[in-house]
Amino acid sequence: MSSETLIENIRNCRLCEDKFPHGVRPVLQFDPSAKILIAGQAPGRKVHESGIPFDDASGDRLRDWLGVDKATFYDEKQFAILPMAFCFPGTGKSGDLAPPKICAQTWRDELMAQFESLELVIILGQYAKAYHAPNAAKSVTDAVKRWREHWPQQLILPHPSPRNNIWLKRNQWFDDEVVPALKLRVQEIL
Repeated sequence: MSSETLIENIRNCRLCEDKFPHGVRPVLQFDPSAKILIAGQAPGRKVHESGIPFDDASGDRLRDWLGVDKATFYDEKQFAILPMAFCFPGTGKSGDLAPPKICAQTWRDELMAQFESLELVIILGQYAKAYHAPNAAKSVTDAVKRWREHWPQQLILPHPSPRNNIWLKRNQWFDDEVVPALKLRVQEIL
């Protein structure tokens, strides 16, 4: 299947339509020539409403970590943005619900096979880590601390959500060590 047909099929996906009272709206950014993949969890409510990946405070922080502006970030030939689930799963007691597994089971392998020249996979959070780095340390914190184990092809990061402000304050080494290395790697690739 061509990448254009695959993306059209994903954008028209209705697998979870009966599960989400707020409706489905697959959100992704993809081109087979992208050099960097942002592998996230699932869109949040604001992204669901806008239809633009990382169009929220998480995106602002992520772009800062990457050292890129919005124009560069939204250039699909540079950055692919593929969450583990393409639609907002809804909100639970302690934040957004987990991405439904059916999305990755249906689309992920075929999407990953389309990449022509991927140089870096940035893995955000536990669900993306489970797929892209299944042998990494069990906790996201431990996997982030051991970031050099998968470097420079992969980098496991905490989710850039404002919900992780406390984690970031407790783990200053992340801003001191990981973020500068990430910015440099991104500049080398671009």
